[in-house]
Amino acid sequence: MDPKLLWFGIWTGVLAALLFFPVSKLIWVVSVRRLERKLDKKLTDDEISGQLLRARFISVIVCIFFAALFNYNVFGFGGAR
Repeated sequence: MDPKLLWFGIWTGVLAALLFFPVSKLIWVVSVRRLERKLDKKLTDDEISGQLLRARFISVIVCIFFAALFNYNVFGFGGAR
């Protein structure tokens, strides 16, 4: 196995893990505020926890995708070097 590819995978996982919490919090806050504005009422605890699960699922996908894109460029796979 190519060591460059191994480090790409490791650093992609590390970056995605570091980005997960702030990104999920941001998506959650925006989602709850949007839904409260749309429904014109305060959300219940069940609705808020449902939005949290949804935000975490979306965050996993977004963080892995952008971490891979970033590392793709950093490790020189993108032809930038």
